[in-house]
Amino acid sequence: MKQILILTADYGYGHRSAANAIAEALQETYREDCSVEIVNPMDDPRAPAFLRDGENGYNKIVRVAPDLYKLGYEVGDTQVVSSLMRNSLTLMLFNVLRDILHKKQPDVIVCTYPFYQEILSAIFTLEKAHIPVLTVVTDLATVNRLWFHAEADLCVVPTQTVYDLAIEAGLSAEKVKIVGIPVRPELTKGNRDQAAIRRSLGWREDLFTVLAVGSKRVEHLYDALWVLNHCGFPLQLVIAAGGDEDFYLRCQETEWHVETHVYNFVSEMGRFMRAADCVLGKAGGLTVSESLACGLPLILVDVIPGQETGNAAHVLSGNAGVLASDPIEALEAVAHWLEQDGRHYRQQAENARRLGRPRAAFDITELIWDLATTREKKQMPLWTRDGSSDGEYAADSNRMLTKSVMDESSPLPRSGRVSF
Repeated sequence: MKQILILTADYGYGHRSAANAIAEALQETYREDCSVEIVNPMDDPRAPAFLRDGENGYNKIVRVAPDLYKLGYEVGDTQVVSSLMRNSLTLMLFNVLRDILHKKQPDVIVCTYPFYQEILSAIFTLEKAHIPVLTVVTDLATVNRLWFHAEADLCVVPTQTVYDLAIEAGLSAEKVKIVGIPVRPELTKGNRDQAAIRRSLGWREDLFTVLAVGSKRVEHLYDALWVLNHCGFPLQLVIAAGGDEDFYLRCQETEWHVETHVYNFVSEMGRFMRAADCVLGKAGGLTVSESLACGLPLILVDVIPGQETGNAAHVLSGNAGVLASDPIEALEAVAHWLEQDGRHYRQQAENARRLGRPRAAFDITELIWDLATTREKKQMPLWTRDGSSDGEYAADSNRMLTKSVMDESSPLPRSGRVSF
């Protein structure tokens, strides 16, 4: 049995959702021949508190101070700052990640978050070991340089744009594969059985259905819904609050004039997507990729500056949706889709299907299995070396690691060494 370890993070939903999609595809494809585990190293109690609590801070800053977030994103993508980030995180999470590898003994490591690659590189060097690494980039166009690391045996990217960025960053062409962002395997079925799914969910079968995808990072969704609620069009609204309790309660208290179904956190978003006609929300990599995989055009009401700018541009350049800078533009998009017997809607839905990659998770699964069966893994020591205690070994590793990070003459391969 092959052991597959997926390392992820919970800054937004995209990284974890990509990990879940890959895990589902692996289990569906290889069943008893494969064991998959998803781990977020930043959940470990030994991780600094600001990393463990980082998701709440991320939600707040992207909503309250998006320009500040954009500045941080852009500064973080510079050579000097990204090198400092890599070195700092290596020092903070080295022991956590080393212990995870010792315990899990994976045949392949999959990273759906970029920061872990530098730490893996340090661990492999100090342990004199290697485990094949596959990195999955989870944004469609605007991508931080931290994603591209020489330690990865393969770097899976979603588009030609990101492929070009990977090559520009120094990765060899044979390491970079254009596959797409992995989405739930269920989405390979598209909108087949749409009417039956709607019946099972208690939705109207005969109405144009707008799926509104919310979260704590979506600021302008309610305003767009309010306008649609008063438009008089023959449509129904399906609202998934994404765990945003304030937004969920506000929607529950609203007097709706169109058929409306309000949910808080949805665990079966795949079925919701397959039953909908379009998606209203923000330009997150996951939301965009799942919508396109289902052939659903998008109305984007929020774009987080930085990585989501490229996601929105990908949708717009493919004519698979619109960017609504105010609620009236969202209303206009729906009006245009419903007029002329839906001709404009059908065209944008077809464009969405053309851009979508519903089988990305299965394609990534094949690459993982190839690494697991054809690349040699140099075994990690299970616990300690030379009879030393785990604590002694950890302390010795920390001394070596600190010296290697701070010393320019260190033999450790530094893909992003700070230089002045």
